[in-house]
Amino acid sequence: MDIDSILKQYDRFGVCLGLERIEQLLADLGHPQQQVPIVHVAGTNGKGSVCAYLSAVLKAAGYRVGRFISPHLVNWNERICINDQPISDLDLERSLLKVQSVIQPDQPTQFELITAAAWWYFAEQRVEIAVIEVGLGGRLDATNVCDRPLVSVITSLSRDHWQRLGPTLADIAGEKAGILKPSRPSVVGPLPPAAVAVVKNRIAELDCPGIWVQPARLIQKGEQSWAEYQGIEYPLVLAGEFQLTNSAVAIAALLSLREQGWSKITDQAIVTGMGQTRWPGRMQWINWQGEQILIDGAHNPAAAKELRRYVDGLGYAQVNWVVGMLGTKDHQEILQALLSAHLSTIKAHYLYLVPIPGHASANPEALAILAQHVCPWLASCQTYPNLSAGLEAALQAQTSGAALDDFDARHLRPLNPPILGDFRSSSPVRLSAHVEAQSWGGRGATEGFKTPHLTVICGSLYLIGELLTQLQDDR
Repeated sequence: MDIDSILKQYDRFGVCLGLERIEQLLADLGHPQQQVPIVHVAGTNGKGSVCAYLSAVLKAAGYRVGRFISPHLVNWNERICINDQPISDLDLERSLLKVQSVIQPDQPTQFELITAAAWWYFAEQRVEIAVIEVGLGGRLDATNVCDRPLVSVITSLSRDHWQRLGPTLADIAGEKAGILKPSRPSVVGPLPPAAVAVVKNRIAELDCPGIWVQPARLIQKGEQSWAEYQGIEYPLVLAGEFQLTNSAVAIAALLSLREQGWSKITDQAIVTGMGQTRWPGRMQWINWQGEQILIDGAHNPAAAKELRRYVDGLGYAQVNWVVGMLGTKDHQEILQALLSAHLSTIKAHYLYLVPIPGHASANPEALAILAQHVCPWLASCQTYPNLSAGLEAALQAQTSGAALDDFDARHLRPLNPPILGDFRSSSPVRLSAHVEAQSWGGRGATEGFKTPHLTVICGSLYLIGELLTQLQDDR
């Protein structure tokens, strides 16, 4: 039985938060989670980037590092890595079958199954430390099974998954703060005031040493963006202004580890690891048939605002947005964040709405009605039956230049120099021969543009995964 066949059996149980099933599974497996020291990372946005920074630095420091993340982009193997290398098909199948062999009548969810497989595999492989990303919320998430994490991290907080976590920021903060443990260090990024009060109260209740992190300071060294936090200067290779916060949160957690005796985490290891960090599918450029395309999940309003901030800084005159969203998301706020008519160099927004196959997708026609109502300034709003058709239409518009024939591309200038990052990827995703990850290496934002048009694919990491899967299949 292959990996997909094993996991599909448990898909029907959906999302069911709670710790009883995962704790029983792990007990029957011999409590592997107790054999692995962990850094536990929660947050609405940024937790994936923070996990990538942490695992890269710990690897550079010479440790054997496990990393568990979700969701994956192309295949399940991406979720379970050791030293940034995805688990092999053989080992993943073996780990899943091991977990399956101890399942009691109370069937686990799909996420619980693969989470238990990750714990068992990390214990079997004797990793020295693991970076564990929360799946949903925190308090009742299947990853929340360790009594003494080395560090608990909350990266950010905004309104997402409110259907399960609660309608208010205070409710959501309470769920995220559920990963904090008595007397264990915590690292917390900037939060909204309503969330700060909740997290502070929880830290006080548990007597957690708390570190409240402010964004790093941006430094320009030649053509590459660098940042400084706590006296450490390091390359900032992931794109977007919010990486000043994410990278600072990661370094704060690393410094906490160093204080606890993880002495190989030197300043030089931090600099080296931060420079080697890769996190595909998030504000990543790909070069497709000679055209540069920007891809990003942007699956909630806060992430959509950060993507739009980044796009504004690039200085394009027309943006073609290829968007697909899950049905559970805040569609209106995401669309308003992406398509805002605020002052920028963007003269025209073109919207290409597509479904997300294999998931509970929002209906593109319903999204089109909503988009035209809340963003009446749209130059165009069209729906397409699949991502391929929407992307093809957007790229035809990008290469034709029909909408902006009278626009002089020589006048293209960014409003604010964006943090471009470095888009070389060590991801397990293999792009097809005509698609390569684009390394900007800090070049000027307008260098090499063929047209004043930009195509952006966003709205869901599942949509990004669909794109990368298609590109891989084209090889």
